[in-house]
Amino acid sequence: LMVKPGMPYLDVIRRLKDNSNLPIAAYHVSGEYAMIKAACEKGWLEEKSVVLETLTCFKRAGADIILTYYAKQAAQWMAEDGLF
Repeated sequence: LMVKPGMPYLDVIRRLKDNSNLPIAAYHVSGEYAMIKAACEKGWLEEKSVVLETLTCFKRAGADIILTYYAKQAAQWMAEDGLF
């Protein structure tokens, strides 16, 4: 089951996880990606920490799969930090 957009519906992800045996996917949509990128370009946020926290939120809510435009960059950051 896919939840799109993911961030505003973390509660829905949790409810699906609690009430289904199917895999739950969270889609970090382009608008969420663009908002983070824009805020980071203005110096309002630190990109790596915000992205990794965002992905952690999906996981904590119960997502088994996370689809994100940050996939390659997040994988690189997590590898550099020894997270996988």
